[in-house]
Amino acid sequence: MANPEPNILIIDGNPDRASVVERGLVESGWVRVSTIGPSVNLLARIQALAPDVIIIDLENPDRDTLEQMFQVSRVVQRPIAMFVDQSDSQMIHAAIEAGVSAYVVDGLRQDRIKPIVETAITRFNAFDRLRRERDEAQSKLQDRKQVEKAKGLLMKHRGLSEEDAYTLMRRTAMKQNRKLSDIAQSVITAFEMEI
Repeated sequence: MANPEPNILIIDGNPDRASVVERGLVESGWVRVSTIGPSVNLLARIQALAPDVIIIDLENPDRDTLEQMFQVSRVVQRPIAMFVDQSDSQMIHAAIEAGVSAYVVDGLRQDRIKPIVETAITRFNAFDRLRRERDEAQSKLQDRKQVEKAKGLLMKHRGLSEEDAYTLMRRTAMKQNRKLSDIAQSVITAFEMEI
């Protein structure tokens, strides 16, 4: 992460277990650590604390608790390491689907906390980069589709060649200091209003 000393939040209802995690983090040089227990208004509390990394430590989570934690991981776009004592393939699958970066079963030892948190951060950053690249590619594809549709409308309704339609839109975009896709959307909207 860009911040050399991340703000880490531990969510654990058991103070003894939470202290093991906190000691592991502090001994690793991460001193900005907060601890809270699971609660009804958990999401609001997390958003108020604005952590860089979240560690969820659950002894024997029931389905409702797990679902609440998975909801947190879906909403809060941060690296999340989840420690549980027991699990099954369905829980693991649900955790991964919810965006948990590291899901560790029966592995809470002080000396393992730092590498697990570092792995969670690295996996989150890699996944986040891929998601941004995907979103950018989808946006570019959508922009290209709009430009093609607008060119087709100009060719059909104004009798322009493909090259002339593109040149007209590009010249208009430059003159108005707007993106070509914005001009294309304006062309599409204008022709749709005529129909």
